[in-house]
Formats: sequence, structure tokens, C-alpha cells
Amino acid sequence: MKKIAILGQPNVGKSSLFNRFAKRRIAITSDMAGTTRDVRKEIVDLDGKEAEILDTGGIDESSELFRRVGNKAIEAAEAADLILYMVDGKALPDERDKQLFYRLQSLGKPIALVINKIDNDKEEERAWEFAEFGADNMFAISVSHNRRVGRLIEWIKRHLEEPETIPILSDNGEMDALENLIGEFDESGTRREEEDLDTIGVAIIGRTNVGKSSLLNALLGEERAVVSDVAGTTIDPVDEKMVLGDKTVTFVDTAGLRRRGKIQGIERYALGRTRQMLERADIALLVLDASVPLSELDEKIAGLVDEYKLGCIIVLNKWDEALGSYEEMVKEIRYRFKFLSWAPIITTSAKSKKRIHKIADMILKVFGNYTRHIPTRELNDVIRQATIRHHIPSQKGKPVNILFASQYAIKPPKIALISNRPKGIHFSYLRYLTNQLRERFDLEGTPVVLVPKKRGEREEEISEEGN
Repeated sequence: MKKIAILGQPNVGKSSLFNRFAKRRIAITSDMAGTTRDVRKEIVDLDGKEAEILDTGGIDESSELFRRVGNKAIEAAEAADLILYMVDGKALPDERDKQLFYRLQSLGKPIALVINKIDNDKEEERAWEFAEFGADNMFAISVSHNRRVGRLIEWIKRHLEEPETIPILSDNGEMDALENLIGEFDESGTRREEEDLDTIGVAIIGRTNVGKSSLLNALLGEERAVVSDVAGTTIDPVDEKMVLGDKTVTFVDTAGLRRRGKIQGIERYALGRTRQMLERADIALLVLDASVPLSELDEKIAGLVDEYKLGCIIVLNKWDEALGSYEEMVKEIRYRFKFLSWAPIITTSAKSKKRIHKIADMILKVFGNYTRHIPTRELNDVIRQATIRHHIPSQKGKPVNILFASQYAIKPPKIALISNRPKGIHFSYLRYLTNQLRERFDLEGTPVVLVPKKRGEREEEISEEGN
């Protein structure tokens, strides 16, 4: 007979769930933390399937007594076949809960994250806060209201039978089979066409009078663009070329962007031209004026980088007139431009040409990352380890697995995650996987696009959502 252990910190509703399974009041329930101290056992019938439920005391290290109670709970988990880890859905995710969940997850047994006290649909939105646990199976329930406990029971019942066999990422000499699967996805190979890797398109963007033209002149080493303190001097984008290493760089000095209400006539045309330039650019130099506060317009312009999936370098120009310290300004930029957390920040003074060379060096580095192709074996190794570390939350009680990963494009790196249930991979989990890839590979300055898809689904059928 299989054993099911219910664990969690004190006062999250473990004994109430135990009583619900037993269909009678066996365990004493109370709002006082620490009511349950010993492991209570009961054989229950779950729609014709029997199992032994273990109700454990709350895991708490505030006293020697509670530490002993917690040790008994861990022992019960080690002896169990299934583990239910309960948390309080009315509270924010707790670091202690994460540590305990990961410890139990490392036992390698089926484990469900049970978010209790989710009493209605509105409160269910809070349950997504717990997606950061990376739980393979996550259930938002309310024991007191008997809300969605049935879904949890159905999951338990499936594990009381023979487990479902699902192919998942493996390193047991299955790379040949993996390559065959990838071949089914993209018969022409990972890179569908030869990319131009010798030419770099760099768009210089920013609101009016932040020093874009001065920056261009400093990079080129000569006066090639008209510079003036009058906002909006540059109307037509100006293309200029230079050689960096073995690359030819084409700079586009874009027309300054103003608030929509102030764009009139030829400037409206200039904004349209700017978007055309961004469509053929690889990297954006997002120029900010360090001598004035950041504005909402700066954020909107930065949003164009995300929209066009460009590589990016944030240039804090006029640094010799900066309003605050480097730490203060970087903190504000990271806060306001969260979607560009991967973009390097360089402080410069275009007029004095200070640190201009750093921009040139960084362009080459970012382009290298923007056009990077990650070897299939290494890519799958990172994804496999990430899913072992934090399992993918289930979709309506059904397991979600990534079968394999394949990079199918560059500029920027685009990676397909072949899954049995691609729609079940939540955006927060995609963000977690992206961070794991960034930790393993040098991807500074480039976005990374992860696309969950079904086996056999073609690239043109994918609705891409970047990270």
C-alpha cells in the first residue's frame, strides 16, 4: 500500500486536509501553530483506491521541541511514496518554504505543491506567486470550502497506479534519437538560412538632444553629423560605416523621438523612418542623458528595443554632468527598464570622447552573443538540469515535460522547447529557464527567445513570445 505524506510549516491546513481525505474528523485542527506534533497515520479510500495518509507536524525550528517534530516529518517524507507540501495561499511565498520544498524535491519522489486557503477565483490569482517554486504539480485549493480538492485527489489516484511513461530529456546515450527528433522539427538544420555575420547594423536611439549625433561623431572619429543644442536637429536618419575588427558596422543616427503629441509633419515621417531602421538593425545604442532625470518617454523608447528583439547597449551620455552617483543611476535604470536587465550600461561623454572605445568593444561582444549558436548537447544539458532543479508546474493536474530543446535561429538566439503540453509552460517558468541559460552561457546584451511548441510543429506556426 502506498504512503502519502502531508508536510508543511505550522498552521497551513495539513490536519484539515488529512481529515478531508479520511472523510471524518480524526486529527485535531486549531489556529494555534504546532497543534500536531506526532505523525498520524490513517488508511483512506480514494474512490476505490486505498492509500495510507501520514499527517505530520509543522516543520519549525523555533524551539528544540519543534525541531524534533520537524525531523519526524522529514522521516515520514523519506518513507512515503508521494509527498504533498502545503503552503498558506493567503501569505506571500516564503524563503523557508522554498528551501523545504527543494529539500523534499531532491528525494526524487512525486511531489505536489498544495496552495491552501485559496477560497475563490479572485484569490486564485495569488496562487501564481508560488510558480517561482518551479513545482511540477501545483494545486490551488481551499480545504475549508472543499474547493478543487478533487483535482488533487485525481493526481494522487494516478500515482497510485502505474506511472505514466513520458520521454524526457536524458543523458543516457540518447543524443542520436534526440538529433532525429530535432531533424523532424527543422529539416534544413538549426539555422534555416545563412546569416550575414560580417556586417553589424547599429541603431542609435533616444529622445531629442541626448547627444546621439555627438556620440556618432565620437565613434567615427570625425564630424559626420550636424550637432546642435536645438532639439530635433537630426530629421533624416544618417547612415555611416566604419570597420571594427573584422566587421563592418553601419551606424544609423536616428531622428530624436518626442512625445506623440509633439510630433508634427516631417518629424512624424522621421519617426516612421526610425522604425524602418530598427527593422534592419542588430543592435540598439539606447542613449540616455545623465544630466537630467529619466522620463516616461525614455521608457517608451527603450520599449522599442524589446519590440524589435534587438541587442542593446545602454549609453549614459553627458556623464561629466551626471545628476547622481553611478550606483544610484544604475539602480534606477534597472528598476525602470526591467525588460532590459541583460543590457550592459556604459557611461560616456561624447564631447570629451571619454570611454567611447568601450562602446566599440562592447558592440563586437554583443553582436557575438546576438549571433551565438549554442551546441545542442550543451543546451539540452542546461535545460535538463534546470527542470530537475525546479520541476515544471502541471497543467490542470496533468504533467508538463520538456522533451528536448533546439535552437532554430540567431539574431537573437531563438530556442524551441519541444513539450508534451507547451501551453502549460507558464511565462514565469520561461523566465527561470532564460536565467539559467544566462548563468551558463555569456549572453550579455542580447535577448533570448524561448518558444514552447509541440513535436512536429513548424517554426512558421509558432506564436513567438520572447524573454
